[in-house]
Amino acid sequence: MSFYVYILRCADGSYYTGHTDDLERRIAQHQSGAIPGYTHDRRPVDLMWVQDFPTRIEALERERQVKDWSRAKKEALFAGDWQAITAAARSRLRVSAALDAGSNRTEEGEGAPTSDAVSISPQDERIEGEGEGVLATASDAVSVSSQDGMIEGESDSTLATAADGDSTSPHDERSADRPSALPPVIVLVRPQLGENIGKAARAMLNFGLVELRLVAPRDGWPNPQAAPAASGADIVLERAAVFETVADAVADCTYVYATTVRKRGVTKPVVTPSAAAQAIHAAPGRSAILFGPERAGLETDDVAVARTIITVPINPEFGSLNLAQAVILVAYEWSKGQALASPPSVDAEPPAPQVELNGMIAQLDLLLDEGGYYFPPDRTPTTRRMLRTLLTKPGWSSQEVRTVRGILSSLVPKRPRGG
Repeated sequence: MSFYVYILRCADGSYYTGHTDDLERRIAQHQSGAIPGYTHDRRPVDLMWVQDFPTRIEALERERQVKDWSRAKKEALFAGDWQAITAAARSRLRVSAALDAGSNRTEEGEGAPTSDAVSISPQDERIEGEGEGVLATASDAVSVSSQDGMIEGESDSTLATAADGDSTSPHDERSADRPSALPPVIVLVRPQLGENIGKAARAMLNFGLVELRLVAPRDGWPNPQAAPAASGADIVLERAAVFETVADAVADCTYVYATTVRKRGVTKPVVTPSAAAQAIHAAPGRSAILFGPERAGLETDDVAVARTIITVPINPEFGSLNLAQAVILVAYEWSKGQALASPPSVDAEPPAPQVELNGMIAQLDLLLDEGGYYFPPDRTPTTRRMLRTLLTKPGWSSQEVRTVRGILSSLVPKRPRGG
């Protein structure tokens, strides 16, 4: 079963974006006015663009992304003008620390959304013919198929996993007076799908990385499928440089890391992303991190160029990461040493003085006593101790104590006036 995202041009020149699992029926409903809402009074409508997906969630994600596009960017999409799409995206570039870069409001004048689904990450037009991904694990180097809800045909990266990998300590706090090291270069070696390049760019920019290098991309570069998947990370795609060999791509780098499993004939230090990030921050020169093709990963000759191998501790029964996930794991660990946006911390209110807490407990005790709660009488001391223990466990603030006492007061029957 297929699901479709579509854009209609209404009679007043505005655009409406929606999704459906029956395209012909839905367009006919819009055309006939059977659907109340935005298009009902703006007929006739014309179908300008449609894209199909294998799952509803992918269609919802794409719908949410496209609705956020400007009018100029939508019209460039209709024409298949990918340079114009990139230019339109650049004119309203937004860099956010949030993972959901496509959740901004719909442009004013556009059609009302048909769903309030939360955007996750844009999943673009699927490409037939790509096989299942391969993810090698350090224990047995078996192939595993992707089960992470990707688009059919989207292959996994080969970021190595190691249940028995070297253990490392978590990040230490970076010294405030330490000079800032250069951000690492992300190198995608022979990437296959434009969508995966775009998603990797999106992952990079979320964590402050902008330098992307491509080694012999299968479908050439630039790739029109990359920009939609990047969801606004166009600055990364625009700066992307293409090289013929891995050696050329890392020629100016002092430290090179390969995200792959240890292979025969190649003996290298093996570290986690956290340990690699620490080393990159401490290194005086430029570092590069290699990621292999989606289908099979880095070849032995590629790994031989690197000085260190990065592996990810992962479930030994299921190790399946796509390319963007692999990039985001490494980028996130590196970003811990950077001043990126984080939710503001809020100090908790100080605990209430003991006298206020005693007053609340005494008020509750009185209500329980009057209500006949303490029964049988010989259990009263034990019950009171248990209630006091229960009520002194939380670190009640003064405001919380006042709130609870107000609740208790409201439970007392009001005496009639003049009684």
